[in-house]
Amino acid sequence: MDGIDVALIQSDGGNFVKRGPSAFTPYEQTTRQRIEAALMQARTIKDRHQRPGKLTALERELTDLHHQAIGQFLTANKLSSGEIDLIGFHGQTILHKPEDGLTIQLGDGQHLADQTGIEVIYDMRANDMEHDGQGAPLVPAYHGALFSNIAAQMKNEKAVVFANIGGISNLTYVGSDGQLIAFDSGPGNCLIDQWIHERTGLDFDEGGAIAGSGNIVDTICSHYLRHPYLSLPFPKSLDRKDFQPLIDNNVSTADGARSLARLTALILMASIDQLPTLPGLVIVCGGGTLNPVIMAELRALSQEKNIQVVTADESSFSSSAMEAEAFAYLAIRAKLGEPLTYPMTTGCSQPVSGGKSALPDGMEAIPKSA
Repeated sequence: MDGIDVALIQSDGGNFVKRGPSAFTPYEQTTRQRIEAALMQARTIKDRHQRPGKLTALERELTDLHHQAIGQFLTANKLSSGEIDLIGFHGQTILHKPEDGLTIQLGDGQHLADQTGIEVIYDMRANDMEHDGQGAPLVPAYHGALFSNIAAQMKNEKAVVFANIGGISNLTYVGSDGQLIAFDSGPGNCLIDQWIHERTGLDFDEGGAIAGSGNIVDTICSHYLRHPYLSLPFPKSLDRKDFQPLIDNNVSTADGARSLARLTALILMASIDQLPTLPGLVIVCGGGTLNPVIMAELRALSQEKNIQVVTADESSFSSSAMEAEAFAYLAIRAKLGEPLTYPMTTGCSQPVSGGKSALPDGMEAIPKSA
């Protein structure tokens, strides 16, 4: 909920991926507050098309902000809208309840297409849920393509794990034979961010400075490690509200942050232990890579298992842009009618495509064979 990532790629929707520039536009504090309020309003939604209260206005506001971010990106990179074939538009998630087959991302695909003059592929999670999937994670198809580009450089035949530490952590296992397994592993930054905001008013622990001055409180870690979600079989997915924020007046701000940083690493490693084989390499992306305490904990735990841990940036990818790149890639696959999800990534009954297309007035659709 921190802002908008924009990334440019060229791809055939298969294993060819050429990565381009990227950018980040932060939300203003007032926008973040409206999104926070929307999380509460969304709890009453029973149908994915409902927009109670102020959600309709917020959806238009967020769509306009995406339009502005795209315009700034094109200008900064000396590109015209006519040079862009598709926009993959994820939108802002405000509700994710896979047990009810319900996921809601605020974002008006048709309005964005009309504003930009570019075809927009949006609403990429719904079709997966209609085929008994969890609707998340969606990024694994892109991870599989990236793996194919680095497989020849690997000096062994071990599997690779892509671990994304956002608000929620998720991982993708790519076997040496290309097998894909993916699931949300547990809290990433959300518990730390909530703790820091409650104690200091800050939005996050910048550079892990607060956590770095604290000590681990084992009871905090053991409390969360007993959560029933962690023992569920995969595929599985989470909403950021599924794990309750830490509330403990007997723990210092620094000790709480330090403990939650270790928890993030412990949960990721416990999830890796559940995979068919241990990977030789873990590539970490997302905001968690900017917290050196989380990364140090993850590397220490991985060293015990002879697993190398690197950030996406250290692997010639982009830690911050990978998810935006993924949704550009998924837009291409959706346009071509190729699967976005698989039974072992979301639990869907069969490999399924997804997404809806929105064309600006007067534009003819690009043929799927193009």
